Amino acid sequence: MTILDHLSVGVPSVEDAAEFYDGLMATLGAKNLLQNEALAAYGVDAPIFLIMRPYDGKAQTAGNGTHIGFRAQSRDMVDAFHAYALEKGGVCEGEPGPRAAYPNPEVYTAYVRDPFGNKLEVIFNGFSA
Repeated sequence: MTILDHLSVGVPSVEDAAEFYDGLMATLGAKNLLQNEALAAYGVDAPIFLIMRPYDGKAQTAGNGTHIGFRAQSRDMVDAFHAYALEKGGVCEGEPGPRAAYPNPEVYTAYVRDPFGNKLEVIFNGFSA
């Protein structure tokens, strides 16, 4: 059982951000399940990851020390996610590879920032493995 219903990141424009996230989420087998001017919701069977304009009308900001970890089913998926993000304007925050800090020695992960400053991780053999 998971304790999470969904996660979200703020973006300045849902339409612009969806152009980035539609392809990025496809690298993990997820798709845009719902979109309107306030949000877009991604998942495989049900929405779990949302991109949203801030409801308070203020500028979107990225959290310091905060990131969202997406589960990949293979090292190839990690590599594809990372490559797609960089190709579409993301910034590398950690090349694909193993990380000693994780308890599973078979972990393979990468970090990027989306074009809006949000930090994302993609991980194979992570905590949920």
